[in-house]
Amino acid sequence: MAQNGTRATGPRCIALVGPFQSGKTTLLEAILARTGAIQRQGTIEAKNTVGDASKEARHHLMSVEISVASANFKGDTYTFVDCPGSVEFVHDMRAALPAVDAAVVVCELDEKKVPQLQLIMRELEAQKIPRFLFVNKVDKADSTIHDVLRVLQPASRGKLLVRQIPTFSGDIITGFVDLALERAFVYKEHAPSEVIPLEGDALDREKTARFSMLETLADHDDELMEQLLEDIQPPRDKVFDDLSKELREGLVCPVLFGSATRTNGVLRLMKALRHESPGIADTAKRLGVKSGQTVAYVLKTINTAHGGKMSVARVLAGKIGDGANVMTADGQTGRVAAVFKLMGQNSEKRGAAEAGETVALGKLDHAKSGETLSDGAQPHAPIAKVAPHPPVLSIAVATKERKDDVKLGQALAKLLEEDPSISVVHNAEAHEVVLWGQGEMQLRVATERLADRFGIATVSHKPTVGYRETIKKGIVQRGRHKKQSGGHGQYGDVVLDIKPLPRGSGFSFSEEIKGGVVPRNYIPSVEEGVIDALKHGPLGFPVVDVAAKLIDGSYHTVDSSDMAFQLAGRLAIHDGLPQCQPVLLEPIYQVEIVCPSEATAKMNGLMSGRRGQILGFDTREGWDGWDVVRVQMPESEIGDLIVEVRSATAGVGSFTFKFDHMAELMGRTADQIIAARKAAAAA
Repeated sequence: MAQNGTRATGPRCIALVGPFQSGKTTLLEAILARTGAIQRQGTIEAKNTVGDASKEARHHLMSVEISVASANFKGDTYTFVDCPGSVEFVHDMRAALPAVDAAVVVCELDEKKVPQLQLIMRELEAQKIPRFLFVNKVDKADSTIHDVLRVLQPASRGKLLVRQIPTFSGDIITGFVDLALERAFVYKEHAPSEVIPLEGDALDREKTARFSMLETLADHDDELMEQLLEDIQPPRDKVFDDLSKELREGLVCPVLFGSATRTNGVLRLMKALRHESPGIADTAKRLGVKSGQTVAYVLKTINTAHGGKMSVARVLAGKIGDGANVMTADGQTGRVAAVFKLMGQNSEKRGAAEAGETVALGKLDHAKSGETLSDGAQPHAPIAKVAPHPPVLSIAVATKERKDDVKLGQALAKLLEEDPSISVVHNAEAHEVVLWGQGEMQLRVATERLADRFGIATVSHKPTVGYRETIKKGIVQRGRHKKQSGGHGQYGDVVLDIKPLPRGSGFSFSEEIKGGVVPRNYIPSVEEGVIDALKHGPLGFPVVDVAAKLIDGSYHTVDSSDMAFQLAGRLAIHDGLPQCQPVLLEPIYQVEIVCPSEATAKMNGLMSGRRGQILGFDTREGWDGWDVVRVQMPESEIGDLIVEVRSATAGVGSFTFKFDHMAELMGRTADQIIAARKAAAAA
């Protein structure tokens, strides 16, 4: 038992989260090295870390998916889930969080990165995950280290609780004082910190900072508040009890310091996790796991080149071993082929997994990322539902070789299984496979995986914009198809009254035939021909908002046929539309951009440059310092909008969009679009 008597027991699962390039993977490497899980600490630059071991991660020097690795510390097993910091891969983090016991938020003391930190903290707050803040790279921090709360508190709704204060030699940070233990430590390069006497200026600073820490804890503990008011020093066990309790309830977020590259502060972080973070019993209770049943949650699905499909899962209750039969939340069953221990990209067969352990389960075909697995007669209700953020960027992909077309569909299905924040849309009209995702890098990594993992070389381009055309005036047009080549000929003759309809009406067909000049059985064929002709108007695009009325015609008792009248309908439309003042229509979307308030002015300028009509802006509900900008914008301008939005907002801005209406497009822009369409058709 720990000094406070309330330490959680059993295997722990801890998420490492934080802004892009804050040092999460380096911290994982430091933890593994300091606990003896690996012999030597690797580096991102040397491409020899346990995390970020995939080809794509090492090529881009960034996390592109979660990495899982375990270590033993003072007799307890800890599995760390290293999560990507890039907003483009954030769904991997969001999907893994429900089953972890706590999160270590790795950050820098950099005001420019506070909005990124805020996004991470909001997700943890929403999922009610207990969290520690690990301020990394303190060896490179400047004097703002004295003002930690001023810089970082705006990122957190919960109260930040400074657990440590740094000690200095001149301007260089040489160690820290643990405010709960009331001990001073000096950093040692790649070695445990050494306890030193707490005296002089460090002692004075410790007393002030400790009282501030105790005041924060006392906000939720009347007994502690009374002790402080009466100037009674609370027992150390009492302080640790409050730290643990208020952390688990999400009332406070302890702040610790260190340098992952030098392994400074790493063992103190491990001790804080050991004594204060919740365990599997608390997590199972938080998730509403039913007792008497084996329950597991799938953090991530991986399709390996040789081992097939593996489901990274945390056992929340019961036990899972080889051959175990499990059921998904929607009742689909599967049999566990094997249980594996994971260390980054490496897997090793192991025995059955007990409650609290995080393992990989082999070949569960129906298990998806975020799936709840159980072994009861009835499926366990989903313990979490984490929907991906709406996509913001798309590319059209095609295989370089036609023989790979079938393989492409199968490979994309596996990619979507691994990362549900990617989606695929088949545009039948443009004959395109469109890949939607969270940003440029995510889509690039997806195409790299298609090539590296599945052997499918692809080419990509901007997806086709859904332009349409319509007409501005009506006409009465005859269409006659007549062909004689021996034997039965072909004869169909129709007269159509073609008129424009109000915007958004679509298409209507009617008939006003008198005297049987066009037999009833041929009228559907006329309509079919008209519909077919409208697929490709005189400007090269599908025609909408048009009414066609069949008002006259003629037929031949022998030569008339369904095909002849279909062709006659097509001819009438084909010949009539160019005389009806055809105009180009472009799709207009309603766009809502969320961004920090200081970037709102930039958004206004950005929208104007993209032919956007600003409808207004408002404060973002529940987000201090954020705005929502509402715009109407052409689909063609949304294409790479996310790149500029993120560039203008230090990577944190985003948007959602939905179709609103079609609008006329004229002038030089329309001429260029029409010319490009005709050139593509002629190619």
